[in-house]
Amino acid sequence: MNLFLHGIGTDQGHPPVSISDSLESKAEPVDMVLTNPPFGKKSSFTIVGADGKNQTDKISYERPDFWATTSNKQLNFVQHVYSMLNERGRAAMVVPDNVLFEGGAGEEIRRALLQRCEVHTLLRLPTGIWYSPGVNANVLFFDKKPITQGPATKEVWVYDLRSNQKFSLRQNPIEAEDLTDFIQCYHADDPTRRKETAHFQPFTYSEIIARDKANLDIQWRHETVTEGPTPQALMKDILKDLEEAMREFANAETIIRR
Repeated sequence: MNLFLHGIGTDQGHPPVSISDSLESKAEPVDMVLTNPPFGKKSSFTIVGADGKNQTDKISYERPDFWATTSNKQLNFVQHVYSMLNERGRAAMVVPDNVLFEGGAGEEIRRALLQRCEVHTLLRLPTGIWYSPGVNANVLFFDKKPITQGPATKEVWVYDLRSNQKFSLRQNPIEAEDLTDFIQCYHADDPTRRKETAHFQPFTYSEIIARDKANLDIQWRHETVTEGPTPQALMKDILKDLEEAMREFANAETIIRR
């Protein structure tokens, strides 16, 4: 529907995409992955990882290249993205907070990722930037490295764009300039030039591994509690969204008729 609304695929009568499960099989290796996998904790499939564990579900299939068995789609996508990368491939993926702290398979996957990849940056995103309210998400940056005796990750730099930040889709949408400081701190050209700031802090591999369950849900800034929007303001935002959606549907109908 989103493709149709933007005029993509309307000339053929069907969108230029195929319906399949990305997790079902290993993809061709690539040098870079930029992705925002679908949110939602449960899947109709169960992944059987190298540990041989299985869970009762509607359908199950084997991914022996995965480190752990779980029905959590976000955790499976972390493993899937790793499997897609060439030996020195790079990835940046949006992950919800539970990927950072969940135990069991989550801990096993985090430890394997820190060991086999240079997990160098975590951008903690603010709430209010997604259509689903209250979603807590992050961008995890990591580079695949050749397997060695020691961990590939030396330190993880965490940028906090969440604390004391209030965004909304209508009244205060996030803009490109809101990411300017992160881009400057990130130093894509030379990461050795990174410096600590109030928003940007490094945490060593030893510090992270020593945390309970190798928890990456790291916070150090004090959150100031403020009152949220009134019910009346929320209703106005919803009405604006509905009005815009109706206009988009009308435009799509006109395009299809042509």
